[in-house]
Amino acid sequence: MNSWLYLTAEGFAGSGETDFDHAPVYFWQDDTAVCRGLPGAAAEAFKLNAVNLILPMEMCSWLLTEPWPNKRRPGVQALAFAVEDQLADDLEDLHIAVGPADAQQRYPLLIIDRQRFKSLLAQLQACGLNIVSVQVDADLLPTDRPCRAWWDGRWIVGGALEARLALSAPALEALEGGLGATLTELALDTDTGLDSLLNRQPGNAINLLQGEFQRMTPVWPWRSVSAVVLLMGILALGFTHVRSSFLEGEAARLYALSEQRFHALYPGQTRIVDLSAQLKALQQRGADPQSGHMARLVQLTERVIGASSVEVQRMEWRADTGWALSITAGSFAELEQLRAQGVQSGLPITLGNARQQGNRVQVILTLEDAA
Repeated sequence: MNSWLYLTAEGFAGSGETDFDHAPVYFWQDDTAVCRGLPGAAAEAFKLNAVNLILPMEMCSWLLTEPWPNKRRPGVQALAFAVEDQLADDLEDLHIAVGPADAQQRYPLLIIDRQRFKSLLAQLQACGLNIVSVQVDADLLPTDRPCRAWWDGRWIVGGALEARLALSAPALEALEGGLGATLTELALDTDTGLDSLLNRQPGNAINLLQGEFQRMTPVWPWRSVSAVVLLMGILALGFTHVRSSFLEGEAARLYALSEQRFHALYPGQTRIVDLSAQLKALQQRGADPQSGHMARLVQLTERVIGASSVEVQRMEWRADTGWALSITAGSFAELEQLRAQGVQSGLPITLGNARQQGNRVQVILTLEDAA
């Protein structure tokens, strides 16, 4: 919902210092009635909401430049020099806001005393008002035709007319014949004020908050945000590394403890190939590790497998054939060495059909049951 604060010509058009304790204003929000009061009452009603400020035309001047020679938008300083001869004050003392060019490449300018405008904004801010735009009442009239509107005890004149004025009734009567255009009179409802015109002409009027008075859009401190994100990433990576190292250390400690307990239970098991499989087989058979099937497995491990560089992937006891071990070797030559070692040991081993698995060779070694 938009909030509007309209400074009255009665309270703010004078050339002296404005008494904010007694200067009346109008204030309202979209679809609400217009209230008349003091700036403090408006601040309390808006509660720090964004406020659109409307100034009386008496506080400003409006000029239209000659057609600009090219379509490239000129700077404010260039436009100011173009109308300098029409200004009563030095350029350094004025704040100039520029509107969009018309079809003839002429630029409208709103001009206000710089120090007075700065002081006005500071006092409104001190009252607790958050001003986000500043427009002028005569510049808010519809631009499709020259027009006038009676408001706050005087005529405001503008629209398609090449002027923006605030005039008393006698002044307009004396000047109207020289304006060169017929003015359409607009009826403003005293309950809704300028709100009906604002709804018809959103964004057409010049905003005085330009140049040094332009509101700065909050900018994300991307460098700081990036640094924080990077730091968080480093911390997360460090935590993951520490956690991984801790888990690996715990796993190694538990495995070493398991080996110690296994040797304590089965002192004859001098070589551990697959701790889990060996323990499972011993528990299922209830066998003395120095006799029976386990003794033959130990012999195979110590005499044949232990003397080679092959790796045992899996071992299984089969009642009809004996021990079956899934073995991988680096080459077929290593399998031939394993076969020769088996012959020398006197153990009845056979090697199944070997098959290539990447850069390794896989084969099933069978130790026949002596029974």
